[in-house]
Amino acid sequence: MRDQECFYASKLSYEIDSWDLKEKLRCKENVVVIDSRNKESFQTEHIPGATHIPHTKMNKLTTSELNPNALIVVYCDGIGCNASTKGALNMTKLGFNVRELIGGLEWWKREEYPTEGKLGSANLLLPTKRSVFSLYSLIRNRFSINLFAKKGVIKDGFASISN
Repeated sequence: MRDQECFYASKLSYEIDSWDLKEKLRCKENVVVIDSRNKESFQTEHIPGATHIPHTKMNKLTTSELNPNALIVVYCDGIGCNASTKGALNMTKLGFNVRELIGGLEWWKREEYPTEGKLGSANLLLPTKRSVFSLYSLIRNRFSINLFAKKGVIKDGFASISN
């Protein structure tokens, strides 16, 4: 049992999820978010306020202006990308306290958190999955009520049961 405790405790010291990162940013904790992808990917879409340092360019010079006491959170596209793992390793070798964002940008967006860039959510007026579901539910329920009212099952807003 002790091995499992050590495993999960160490896992939490190396990874962070989108909600925890969002909370740390909201509370203005000492966190620096680093996008470790290529320039084009960063310009297309990234987490608001993220610093762009591709994992292939991480060195003492490119990280010299980062706060050495900050928690560094590194991310990439998502679960099918290992740029954040490579970046986390590089930043750790440079002496930073690092965590890797679980699921990367993909899971950040899945939680409907904002993004910036050419395709960033701040630039688009697209409905969220919650609003689409709510609209669907409203239409479906309105259709069902009208259908049952036509069949005489609902009268004056109340369901009637007939034999």
